Amino acid sequence: MLTMSCRSIWSKRAWAGYFESYTSCVVVQAFQKAAKRRSEYWRGQRKTLWQLLSGMGSEGSMGTALVQVLRQPLAHHLQQYVLLLLSLGDTIGEHHPARELVVHAATLFGNLQSFMRQALDQAVATQALWHTLGSRLRDMLCIPAHRLLQDSKDIPVTVAPLRAERVLLFDDALVLLQGHNVHTFDLKLLWVDPGQDEYTFHLLTPEEEFSFCTKDPQSQAVWQWKVTQAVCQALRGKKDFPVLGAGLELPEPPACRCGAYTFRGEGRLCQATYEGEWCQGRPHGKGTLKWPDGRNHVGNFCQGLEHGFGIHLVPQVCEDKFDCYKCHWWEGSMCGYGICEYSTDEVYKGYFQAGLRHGFGVLESTPQAPQPCRYTGHWEQGQRSGYGVKEDRDRGERYVGMWQADQRHGPGVVVTQAGVCYQGAFQADKMVGPGILLSEDDSLYEGTFTRDLTPMGKGKITFPNGFTLEGSFDSGTGSGLHTQGVLDTGALPPDPSSTCKRQLGLGAFPVESRWQGVYGPFRDFVRAGCPGDLQEALLGFHVQSSKVLRKSQEYLCCERTHPEDGTGSIEDILEEVLRHREPKALQQYLGKALSNSLHPLGKLLRTLMLTFQATYAGVGANKHLQGMAQEEVKQHARELWVAYRGLLQVALQRKGQTLEDEDVETRDLQVHGLVLPLVLPSFHSELFTLYLLLHEREDSLYSQGITNLSLFPDTKLLEFLEVQKHLWPLKDLTLTTNQRYSLVRDKCFLSATECLQKIITTMDPREKLEVLEKTYGEIEATVSRVLGREHKLPMDDLLPLLIYVAARARIQHLGAEIHLIRDMMDPIHTGGLYDFLLTALESCYEHIQKEDMRLHRFPGCWEPREAW
Repeated sequence: MLTMSCRSIWSKRAWAGYFESYTSCVVVQAFQKAAKRRSEYWRGQRKTLWQLLSGMGSEGSMGTALVQVLRQPLAHHLQQYVLLLLSLGDTIGEHHPARELVVHAATLFGNLQSFMRQALDQAVATQALWHTLGSRLRDMLCIPAHRLLQDSKDIPVTVAPLRAERVLLFDDALVLLQGHNVHTFDLKLLWVDPGQDEYTFHLLTPEEEFSFCTKDPQSQAVWQWKVTQAVCQALRGKKDFPVLGAGLELPEPPACRCGAYTFRGEGRLCQATYEGEWCQGRPHGKGTLKWPDGRNHVGNFCQGLEHGFGIHLVPQVCEDKFDCYKCHWWEGSMCGYGICEYSTDEVYKGYFQAGLRHGFGVLESTPQAPQPCRYTGHWEQGQRSGYGVKEDRDRGERYVGMWQADQRHGPGVVVTQAGVCYQGAFQADKMVGPGILLSEDDSLYEGTFTRDLTPMGKGKITFPNGFTLEGSFDSGTGSGLHTQGVLDTGALPPDPSSTCKRQLGLGAFPVESRWQGVYGPFRDFVRAGCPGDLQEALLGFHVQSSKVLRKSQEYLCCERTHPEDGTGSIEDILEEVLRHREPKALQQYLGKALSNSLHPLGKLLRTLMLTFQATYAGVGANKHLQGMAQEEVKQHARELWVAYRGLLQVALQRKGQTLEDEDVETRDLQVHGLVLPLVLPSFHSELFTLYLLLHEREDSLYSQGITNLSLFPDTKLLEFLEVQKHLWPLKDLTLTTNQRYSLVRDKCFLSATECLQKIITTMDPREKLEVLEKTYGEIEATVSRVLGREHKLPMDDLLPLLIYVAARARIQHLGAEIHLIRDMMDPIHTGGLYDFLLTALESCYEHIQKEDMRLHRFPGCWEPREAW
C-alpha cells in the first residue's frame, strides 16, 4: 500500500510536467499549426486518431483532434485512478493504518484533476487573448510560458499615474498596454501595498510606483487577490494545486526577496543590473551592482543605496587596470573607514566622508612609482589638511607639520637622510620667513633658505666650537656657499645642550592637537553608545591588501577579520570592562585588550603605533625630534585611558548607572602608573633610538670610561674609587694557587652587578627602578655581611660602591636608559626612594665619563698596563 502511494505521488509529478508542456502548446496553437504543415500525413492518420477519441464526431478539424487525443486519454485514466482509490478507501476499515495513505493519494490525484482543468482553462483563455491583440503586440507577448490570469476587459481597472488602456496579468508578469507601448513588470519584483480605501491598492516596482483603482470593492478584492497570488506563485517557482489555491485566503508575499533587474531610467543606475536582496521595490541587503562600462559594486544596500560595507571596482583606461574601493558606505557614498587600491599602484587606508578622503588616512605609493612617497595624517574633503607627515623617498627627506589644501602650509619640520633638520614656516608649499637649520655636526643656522635647505639671504651660523658667522648668504654662480659678513672667533664654546640637544617642533605643534583624526572616530564610537554595526566603519578593519587588481568576479570579495572573531561582540567587550574594574584585574584586562589588534583599544593603539613609526622611524630617527616623540607617547597614554573610560561609561549606562567624574590628579596617576607602562613597549624601539642619538656623545665617553675601568682588578678598582677598605668583601674572593688578591676581577659585589644588568631586560620604567632598588639592596646586603651587622650606607659610601657595580655591569647606552627612565617614570616617585636611587645612578654615569681624565691626573694611580 505504501509503494502504491509513493508511485501515485511520482505519477502526479510526471503528469503535471506533461500537462505543463501540453498547455504550453495549446497557448501558441502548436497542434493546429502542426496539422496544417503536415496535412497529408495527418489525413492518413485520421482513422487511428478517431479510434482513440470517444464522444467526438469525425467531422471535427485535424487540429482539434490532436488537442483532444493528447488530453482525453490522460484525463480518463486519471479519473479511473481517483475512482479506484476512493473504492479502495471504502473497503479499508476506518482505523486501518493504510487508510490514511489511500485517502492522501486520492486527494493528490483529485488536486491533479483540478490542476489539469484549471491549467487548460488558463491556456485556452490565453490562446483566445492573442486574437484580441494586434500583430505587433501578439509577437511581443505570445510565448508558450505565458498564462493569462486576469484581463482588465473582464474586470475593469484604472492605472494611475500611467493611464494604461489595458491591463494583463500573466503568471510571471504584469503587462500594461498604452497604445503601441508595452510596460512589463516581473512579478518576482512586484510588491502589493493595500490602499487606504476599498477601491484602490498600490504596486511597487524597482523604478515605478502606481495604483490600481476599481469601480467597486468586489473588483478591487479580485484584482488584489489575483495579483498577490500570482506574485507568491512566481516567487515559489511553481503553481499551486489547484492553480488558484484551495480558498480565498489572501497570501502574504515576503517583503524581502531575491531577484535580478536591469535599470532603464536615467540616473546613476541607468543600464546597471542589480542582483541580490530586495525590500519593497528597492535593493536592500546583500547584492551585486554591475554597469555596462565595467563598474561593479558588491556589498550591502539599504533602500536602494549602497550602505554598509561594500567593494567597488572602477575600470580605468589602461587594460586590466582598476581602482578598487573596500570601504564602508552611507546612503550611497563612501563614509567611514576604507582601503582603496588605485590603478596607479597607490594604496589609501583611512577614513572617508561623502565619498572623499576625510579624517585620518595613509596614502602610500610603491617604491617603483615615478615619485615614491607616503603621507600619514589628516584629510579634509579629499585634500591633505591639518597635521601630517610626508616622506619623499626621491628627495630623501621627511616633512612633519601642517597642511592646507594639499600643500604644506603653516609651521613644519623637515628632516633629511643626511641628518639635517629645518624648522620654519611654509606657505603654499614654499618656505617663508626665517627658520632654524641644524646640521649633522651640530652647526646652527638661523635665517632664510632655498627649497633644498641652502642658506639664502640674511642669517647667522653658529659653529660647534662657538665661532659665529653673521651676514648675507647665497649659492653664487659656482659651487659652494658664498657669504659676506662678520666672523666672530672670540666667543666661548657653547653648552652642548644648546645645539646638540636642541629640540624642534615642541612649541609649533601642541601635542594635544596632533592626531585628533585618530582619536576622533573612537570618541564618535563611544558617543554613539558603541553600536556594533558601526564598529568597523569607525574603528577600521584588518584585511590582506592585494597589490594586483584582477578583473575576475572572484576578486570582488574582502577577507576581513571581524572583531567577533577574536574578542566577541561589543556587548561581550563591555561586560568584560565591567568585570575588571579592580586595580589588579584592570591592569591585566588592559594589557590583554591593548595587545589584541581586534579589540577597540587594541585597534586604537595599532593606529597610534603607525603614526609614531611614520614620524620617527627611518629618516625621522633624528635626535632633535626626541622631545616631540617623548611627549607624544605620554599623550597617547592619556588618550587611551580616556578611551577606556569611554567604554566603561557606555557599559555603565547600559546598566542604568553613571560614571563618577575623575580629577586631574587621579587621571595622571592612572596614566603614568597603569597605562604608560603597558603602551611604552609598543613605541620603545623608535623612542629609544632617539634617546641613543641624543645622548650619543655622553655614552661614548661613558663607554671609554668603562673600558678603562675594566682593566683594573677588583681591589685596585675599589682603591681607585676610594671605597673604604673595611667595606671590601675580600671573603668573596676565592684564590687559586699562587694567586694574589690584586689580580682577581669581577668577583666583588657580584650579586649586585648581576642584578643591575637586568635593567636592560625590561622596557617598563617602573620595573627598571625596581631593578635599581634591588641592586641597592644587594650592595647593602653584601656590606652588612662583611661587617657582620646590618648597615645602612650613607651617600658618601654608596656612590663609590655604585660606581664600582655600574663599571662591572658594563651596561651599554646607560645614559639613554637613565634619561628614558627619568622622562617616563611615574611623577608619584619624585622625591622618593626611586628618585634618590636614579639620581645616584646619574652621578655614577657622570663620574665614569670623567674617569678617563682622572686616570692621567691621579698622582699615585696604579697603571693598568703594569699589571699586564
